[in-house]
Amino acid sequence: MIIDTHCHLDDKRYKDDLDEVIKRAFEGGVGGAIIPGADPKDLKRAKEISYQYQNIYFASGVHPYEIDNYKREEIEEFLQDERCIAVGECGLDYYRLPKEENRKREIKEKQKEIFISQIELAIKYQKPLIVHIRDANSDSLEILKEYGDDLIGGVLHCYNASEILLELAKKNFYFGIGGVLTFKNAKKLVKILPKIPKEKLLLETDAPYLTPHPFRGQRNEPLYTKYVLTKMSEILDLEERELEELILKNTKRLFKVF
Repeated sequence: MIIDTHCHLDDKRYKDDLDEVIKRAFEGGVGGAIIPGADPKDLKRAKEISYQYQNIYFASGVHPYEIDNYKREEIEEFLQDERCIAVGECGLDYYRLPKEENRKREIKEKQKEIFISQIELAIKYQKPLIVHIRDANSDSLEILKEYGDDLIGGVLHCYNASEILLELAKKNFYFGIGGVLTFKNAKKLVKILPKIPKEKLLLETDAPYLTPHPFRGQRNEPLYTKYVLTKMSEILDLEERELEELILKNTKRLFKVF
């Protein structure tokens, strides 16, 4: 059984056919999924979906692009729900920072502040952390190393193939591998994948984004994790069934469900 550990089923692009999307996934060997919290306004929908379908859970958190909407008490309220199994996706994203230095510095500091606040919630509720990192490896590593011993663990969502982040495996962090692995320009991720401890690998889609080959350009969905699994098995020279069982064990170990 495959678990999609990161898919935005609360996205409006699934509004008209969510039943069919989940049915295709289940019939294709995907036995569950986790909906990450990105924008607080979508948390209610994520929670509703988690109660409508078996083996669908959600996380409560705020993406770095949505930090202006962050209200700690709101995130904390959802964290107390039994179907909420993680905190995030939270983290740092410096990709779209303005050029003006003072404004750039201000946004970076606010992202760090909100990231740390959500790490504190993960520690308080002893839930794993779902981390988003883009163009912010050094700052993210520094923060996660500082708090890592108090966390029960987490996942680097859409792992960006930064070698310096590999040391977080020692802090019980896992590495979410998605459709990017199948891209022709993913040479760095293909090269570094064998360096990741196999007991720290997770599968994800980030659906509806980052659709794997051969469906690039179309809406992504949980079923497509199987294409990521196939590519991963080729790179690691492992049988798909063996790798699938290994990653399922990893997923259960981190999230305590499924």
